[in-house]
Amino acid sequence: MTAMLIAQLEIETDTATVPASANLRCAGAWTAQGIAPVEQRLTALSFPSASKLVIDVSAISALDTAGAWLLHRTLRALEQRGVKVRISGMRPEFDALLQLIAARAGTTEHAAPVKIGLLASIGQQTWRSLLGFSGMLAFVGESAIALLRSLAQPRRIRWRPILHNLQTAGFEALPITGLLSFLMGVVIAYQGADQLQRFGANIFIADLVGLAMLRELSPLLTAIIVAGRSGSAYTAQIGTMKINEEIDALRTIGVGPQELLVLPKILALIIALPLLTVYADVAGVLGGMIMASSKLGVSFDVFLDRLDDAISLSSFLTGVGKAPVFAAIIALVGCFQGFQASGSADSVGRQTTVSVVQSIFLVIVADALFSIVFNWLNL
Repeated sequence: MTAMLIAQLEIETDTATVPASANLRCAGAWTAQGIAPVEQRLTALSFPSASKLVIDVSAISALDTAGAWLLHRTLRALEQRGVKVRISGMRPEFDALLQLIAARAGTTEHAAPVKIGLLASIGQQTWRSLLGFSGMLAFVGESAIALLRSLAQPRRIRWRPILHNLQTAGFEALPITGLLSFLMGVVIAYQGADQLQRFGANIFIADLVGLAMLRELSPLLTAIIVAGRSGSAYTAQIGTMKINEEIDALRTIGVGPQELLVLPKILALIIALPLLTVYADVAGVLGGMIMASSKLGVSFDVFLDRLDDAISLSSFLTGVGKAPVFAAIIALVGCFQGFQASGSADSVGRQTTVSVVQSIFLVIVADALFSIVFNWLNL
């Protein structure tokens, strides 16, 4: 007889019998609190070559899920090596726990991965898209109800957050909006200068720059800038609050997240975006004027005189009128995606990306719909 004692484990081997047999005695409390050293020693333990093994668990004083899992894993490892294992001295309550662990482990280990076909994948994606669209519609409805409630009771309107968002989304966006609009006007004038010069129609550079900027590019470019700048910030702010459970805390104290977080952003952006669009109109026309003067020799006075004849009030209002719609789209999508964040900071990053992509996509779709409607109305 040889004996080897390690912590709460003892192995006794009998080499006189054929086939060889061994006894494994387990003792003590096999619980999560002290099972780690036993697990390490059991893993490092080199079992003697034996075809039969008796595990005596009669001396185990306590057994929880961690201990039962370690015992089950040891049984499976020995059985895979061809050792016939028998457990003796198992208490009924311990045996029930071990059977439960074995059943759960079998379900987990032998579950084959399900292969999803192409049609099933398309169906799942479509269903997720429909659920997201339904959630977006519900969010728009909740925001509309909150807006009507605030308009019916003006004292509920939170002016300080509105002014703060006006500063961050409007005033602080002036430099980047003005620079990009100015450069866009320069590019349009430069690209059109060669073509107009061939036909001696230099003066019509004012028509090209004015109509392109005022009707289409200024509101669209401004909306894209705001979507990437402010829309993403809305998502990140609300998403972080959602993860930190600040949204739940607001609801607990009776403050509606719609009135505190969503409405100020929507109202501020609806005010700021038309003003930014007018500012972008001026910057874009200024860039076109400078390029027309240097490339075509059209002076500023001549350019402005032609611009006054080429641009009507309806053309100006057409571009500015798109801005509030674009603002509502950006604010609603940004806030909605913020409320969809969950789990960890990684979710905030994903929802921020989705917010920017969806905002820009919906803004371009809305602009295309405006073009169709304006063409139908001969505007």
